[in-house]
Amino acid sequence: MSLARPQTSNAIFIWLLIVAAMVSAMILIGGATRLTDSGLSITEWRPVTGTIPPLTEAGWQNELELYRSTTEYQLQNRGMSMEEFQFIYWWEWGHRFLGRMIGLVFAIPLAVFWIRGKISGRLKLPLVILLILGGLQGAIGWWMVSSGLVDRLDVSQYRLATHLGMAFVILGLTIWVALDARYGVSARTRDGTAPWVAGFWVLVFVQIILGAFVAGLDAGRIFTTWPLMEGRLIPDGYLGGMGWLQAAFESRPAVQLHHRWTGYLVAFSAGLLSLALWRSHAAALRTGAIWIASMTAVQIVLGITTLVHAAPLSLSLLHQAGAIALFSAAAIVTWKARRV
Repeated sequence: MSLARPQTSNAIFIWLLIVAAMVSAMILIGGATRLTDSGLSITEWRPVTGTIPPLTEAGWQNELELYRSTTEYQLQNRGMSMEEFQFIYWWEWGHRFLGRMIGLVFAIPLAVFWIRGKISGRLKLPLVILLILGGLQGAIGWWMVSSGLVDRLDVSQYRLATHLGMAFVILGLTIWVALDARYGVSARTRDGTAPWVAGFWVLVFVQIILGAFVAGLDAGRIFTTWPLMEGRLIPDGYLGGMGWLQAAFESRPAVQLHHRWTGYLVAFSAGLLSLALWRSHAAALRTGAIWIASMTAVQIVLGITTLVHAAPLSLSLLHQAGAIALFSAAAIVTWKARRV
């Protein structure tokens, strides 16, 4: 039986699913940009003119000269060839270009749907919020990049986590509004598992943020044994001479340890939640139990495999794709649990 109600829109649903897919691609390309140390290759924020990459040899030389002023070039990439520079430049340019495309793909249809009166009153505010968050995300991206241009080899892990966190907030809200657009936002009843599913969704988000700190500090390339960390439960140098709170976000051993153990918590929670959902009388939630259990299992395997191979690009991106899939599944099941 369809959940669709009067005043719902399949066109808006499809449009927002396209936006969600593009945001997911943006997250993956952003991950590749970080893992290839490409994020600092473009040292200026030019929202309009930056759409066009260098088209001449002189243009490329100018971009390389700008990059040579960064700490990353001077301490890590001194003597980089033009070919090597172009490799990292195209990753960052592609990331920014896709961000601009997402803005257009969201804003233009939004204006058309709005003018034609196709957007119901309850969807207007969430869609405006998404538009604002998209613009804010661009500013956060530059705020992140600017942190690495002077006196740092990499961008601030705090700003990286903020940037990634905002991307997942936008993804989650896009999925939620898409479902509201297709199936309606009224006549809600709440299944007893709804708060637990929502809590699991938040836990997955927290784990993703912890993963951002692992990526920001290159903490996935140390202690590459499992289940122990080089034979220890608590690794050497856990605090790194810092206070506990500071170490939680700045000590590489601590950051990796916390990401590991939160992963175990996600797995345990997924098992309990899937059992509760499977016992539900609602077929949609029984399906959700399968999604949550299977995607969590795959993600745990991907995480361990990525770790023991010292986080190569291919496995790291698969692990990040698994996070996107699990987060999206948790969003959909949370939405369903509130409308059983």
